[in-house]
Amino acid sequence: MTLTDWLVDIALILIVFRQLREGPLGPRSYLLPLGIVAFFASQYLHGLPTEGNDLVLVGVTAGVGAVLGIAGGIFTRIRSLNGALMIKAGAISAVLWVLGMGSRLAFQLWVDHGGADEVGRFSIEHRITSQQAWVTALLLMAVAEVVTRLATLFVRSQRVARATRPATPSVPLTGRVR
Repeated sequence: MTLTDWLVDIALILIVFRQLREGPLGPRSYLLPLGIVAFFASQYLHGLPTEGNDLVLVGVTAGVGAVLGIAGGIFTRIRSLNGALMIKAGAISAVLWVLGMGSRLAFQLWVDHGGADEVGRFSIEHRITSQQAWVTALLLMAVAEVVTRLATLFVRSQRVARATRPATPSVPLTGRVR
């Protein structure tokens, strides 16, 4: 792993800790994690491997990321305070985020420090055709977790915002025009 790999992985893990304290839900809440995974994708995503069971690996890991992201978004508190939306990651949300992002980092460390042969055997047995398939799978797992968590937060925030808007006074219609 390069220094950049370490920094990106650690930054993704630490994002949730920033949200353990309640703060405003605004553009930065969305742009920071999206920017990090966009950078990561630009560095490592070089096509979608389609041979053997590569797509199955990519699909399963992206699916796991999506489930973790949606669950993390559900277990994040969103409330309105004086017209501003506030967000606070709960313990479950934080654990799910660290589990998803941390498992990727742990897998990379394991492969770099003795697990490569085991991954190679697994890949042969399950027709995973290349190292790029693993890179793509782990990257899309992170992208799926980030995007689905943010999408879940966005949908939930819109519901909170609608529920807390002041009611518009209605003018009774009497049928008479003056």
